[in-house]
Amino acid sequence: MSVELNHTIIHSRDNRESAEFLAELLGLEVGPEWGPFVPVVLANDVTLDFATVPEESITPQHYAFLISEAEFDAAFARIQELGIAYYADPHLKHPGEINHNDGGRGVYFPDPSGHGMELITRPYGG
Repeated sequence: MSVELNHTIIHSRDNRESAEFLAELLGLEVGPEWGPFVPVVLANDVTLDFATVPEESITPQHYAFLISEAEFDAAFARIQELGIAYYADPHLKHPGEINHNDGGRGVYFPDPSGHGMELITRPYGG
């Protein structure tokens, strides 16, 4: 059997808010709540299980999503419409910009719990 990532748990201040935030931006569906988790399933069948935890328990993580050019256009338009701060780089030194790394496009932005989200249209080094 080959090894595949099946799911991961993402700590959040509000599991439903964080799941709906990501799903809205990426045009995905929020699944039914299962125990303490609100799931969002990605196209490669990896499930992001959002779990509400005390805010002091949240360690900001980085999540990068490879999406198509059309999906990038739609998600970036939502980011702008919602007034979400965005950056061209992970160190947040280029606000209000996107990048064109590896001939694609990329953008960084925070989710409601402070995790660093990244959208890219080309994998790095590709």
